[in-house]
Parts: sequence; structure tokens; C-alpha cells
Amino acid sequence: MQIGTLLSIQVGKPTRYPLPDATNPDETWSTSFFRTPSPQSRKLYFTHLEGNEQADKKNHGQPGQTVLLYANRNYPLWREELDRPEMGPGGFGENFTVEELTEQTVSIGDIYSIGDAHIQVTGPRYPCTKIEHRWGISGLTARVAATGRTGWYCRVLEEGIVEPGLPLNLVERPYPEWTIALVNDFSHGRNKNVQQAQELATCPLLNVWWQHLVVHTAKSHHITR
Repeated sequence: MQIGTLLSIQVGKPTRYPLPDATNPDETWSTSFFRTPSPQSRKLYFTHLEGNEQADKKNHGQPGQTVLLYANRNYPLWREELDRPEMGPGGFGENFTVEELTEQTVSIGDIYSIGDAHIQVTGPRYPCTKIEHRWGISGLTARVAATGRTGWYCRVLEEGIVEPGLPLNLVERPYPEWTIALVNDFSHGRNKNVQQAQELATCPLLNVWWQHLVVHTAKSHHITR
């Protein structure tokens, strides 16, 4: 069953850029966050997308983070809120920009087929300061967390060739109730239901780091209320 479309594909390799708002004008940072759409087809491997390389391999590019997906529906909101008409596919460092799917409709463990490839949703992207550095907008990382427009990571279950325009077909949805939006709500303190957080933490397909975070955050906010 088709539930989305692969609108565009983006790749990047580590490159040094000036660091916005740095006290030293010569200060730079290395990142592959600057990604722009590419029309060509690419091989999606278990470990990476052809032509893509992570600059920070310690915090990114783990087996459960082979590709980052982002909802195209988020971009009109960002363009209006931030008055940045140039924001579009690839602007949040994602490899795949997708139509129809959003954080509210994607669930942990979802398996999608894209051409011959199969990918599985592993969890949200936890916003970091790279987002602010990319756009030079102070506080943007916190805004991403607050809005829940984070994007989400997938692991690769079957390798294959992918290209823009291919349909995303839902193969399996084992945990429809555990959406990316819900994980974000727990992780950023918007949902304080400790019992529900503990139930979510039992999901075997949710990364252990997220399991601990959702319970810890829910308990912290519940206690302080």
C-alpha cells in the first residue's frame, strides 16, 4: 500500500564552512549537513546511501541511522515562520524528503519499500546545534524540538536502488500507536504520562537511548508539577 512518495534525495560529504556568530571570523566547522536535491538514482546500502558521508560518526551514521527522512509538509511552515523562502528539501540535513508522511503518521518499526530497498523506522532525530549553524538562526534547535518537526531515522533491511519519485509502500506497521510525534512529546517534556512512557519504553524496536530518555523525562516533568 502506497502511503508516501520519495520527493527528493540529498547527499553530502564533510566540508568546512564558516561558523556563524563565531567571535573569530576564521573559525570553521566541518559538516555534511549542507545537502541539496540530486536527480540521480543511488544505491542504498545497509551502512550508507551512495555518495553520502557523515562528518560526526560518533553521533550519526549508526546502524539505526542509515538515512534521515524529513516531511516536505514541514517546509512551508518553516518558510512562513522564519521568513526564509529558500528553505526546502535538504534544508534540515535529510537524505530523503518525503511527501504525505509526517511525524504524526510515522510509527516506530514501520517498514517501507522504496523500489527494491526496504527501510525501517528507528526513531526521531534529536535536534542538535548543527541546525542552528546551518541556518545561522539562534534558537532554531529549540524550535525544532518544540514543534516536533524533527524528522526521523531509518535502518536498511534490504539494499536497493532508490531515485526521486518512487512510491513509499507500507510493508509492515507493528506498533501503530508509537508514533514519532509521541516519542518527541515524551522526549521534550510535552507528555508527562509516566505509565504511557514506561509502556513505550518496552517497544523492542525503539533504541535503548530513547527508551531511557522518554521515561526519565516523563518522570522529571511529572515530579516537578
